[in-house]
Amino acid sequence: MRHSFINTFLCLLLLFAVGCTKTEELQDDPNRATQVPPSLILTNIEVEAFTNVSLSAGLASRYLTNTDGVIAEQYYNWTQAGFGGYDNLKQVSKMVQEAERTEEEVYSILAKFFNSYFIVEITQVFGDVPYSEAVSVAEEIYAPAYDRQEDIFVKVLNDLKQASDALAQNEGTISGDIVYDGDKLKWRKLINSYYLRVLMGLSKKTGNPQLNIADRFSTVVSNPSRYPLFGSNDDNGALEYFDIQDNRYPYYNDNAIQTAYYMEKTFVDRLKLFEDPRLFVFADQKPNAGDADETDFEAYDGLLGSAPFDENSAKAVAGEASRINPRYYNDPINEPSLLMGYAELQFILAEAAARGWIGGETEEYYNEGIRASFDFFNVTGAEDYLAGAAVQLDASNEIKSILQQKHIALFMNTGWQIFYEQRRSGFPEFDVSGGGVLNGGRIPKRWLYPESETTNNPANLEEAISRQFPEGDNINAVMWLIE
Repeated sequence: MRHSFINTFLCLLLLFAVGCTKTEELQDDPNRATQVPPSLILTNIEVEAFTNVSLSAGLASRYLTNTDGVIAEQYYNWTQAGFGGYDNLKQVSKMVQEAERTEEEVYSILAKFFNSYFIVEITQVFGDVPYSEAVSVAEEIYAPAYDRQEDIFVKVLNDLKQASDALAQNEGTISGDIVYDGDKLKWRKLINSYYLRVLMGLSKKTGNPQLNIADRFSTVVSNPSRYPLFGSNDDNGALEYFDIQDNRYPYYNDNAIQTAYYMEKTFVDRLKLFEDPRLFVFADQKPNAGDADETDFEAYDGLLGSAPFDENSAKAVAGEASRINPRYYNDPINEPSLLMGYAELQFILAEAAARGWIGGETEEYYNEGIRASFDFFNVTGAEDYLAGAAVQLDASNEIKSILQQKHIALFMNTGWQIFYEQRRSGFPEFDVSGGGVLNGGRIPKRWLYPESETTNNPANLEEAISRQFPEGDNINAVMWLIE
């Protein structure tokens, strides 16, 4: 079903794009499409928002290593990122236009969520970015001002709350929904759960009275009838894959992941320390494992993400490193891609309890997050695992334990989310000890603004850089979010 929606949408979008051409003859073409049902636009927006399987993020987040060369994400020496995310915001603006034309308010409500999600993804990369002027529906502004990151997050929090409240009252039908099939309760659960993710991402700003983070958080958690949250993995914000052309798992039959990607050693070592059976569904045995049983932890090893390239290559050639589990390139369906899942929510609640934002036992949320992760990966034995001494919540550093388990639970999913969690909290620790890390051995805090902005929007770009980063546009500069 999904592929037919997408193909139809793309055809209509192409015709619409031609209709925007200023050539006089094309403007008079009576056959071109100038209007698109908001349901078709929603389908495409969902594909963009919920596709969060990334090898690059896997390298930076110390899940994987690459043996094809010195990869920027693995060795922490990246530079610019792009503003391609604004294309998604433009599609959301178009959906709002079409929703207003067809008088289908429900799509405008969902647009508040998608605008929030996409702009958070963008601002986490750079810091201050254009927003209020960049998504103007009424007029095109080619050199938009840069909004302060603080103002962006204030708007995001307000918009998410408005979207949740409005969706509860709306009686319209959601068509074109390939995630929840029009189920509004599940949409509300996603919006409210994501709201808590955003609040937790602001944990360094608890003293900001405009954000009022702890009170906002506890208001949602203490009022489940008004603000329902994920109750199980059945509520996950997940994009399912199908064995149909253009609908398969993103790395199905991908040659690079089969030959060049290995498990990262510190990640494997942590799973072995915890005696974590999820290792067996994440990784393949190392070639030199011989006839070892697949549940023999010593049959698995990895390459140190921070080690020099030649050292890793030699170890891989010697058969002493595990590749990623073959299902990631052999299974056309595999596991779904998550925008956000139930396990992540439980770890967010555990951290909130540890920080004193909400009541409840930190350990109960922590354990439930682990159970949810086992369930998501179809791994049995969660209760035995929870009884292990190494897995117990560390009373002296609960947040470290929580983030280590969140790191495991988000393996090969939710994009760069765990990297941002580490940047915010310092956990899990990402190894830089191997001598191969560039950037002075440091983990970058952000990406440089796109080169195109120096040409297209130089005055606003320079003003944004100077007010945020006295040292200039630097990958090690600290944005407001994590100051």
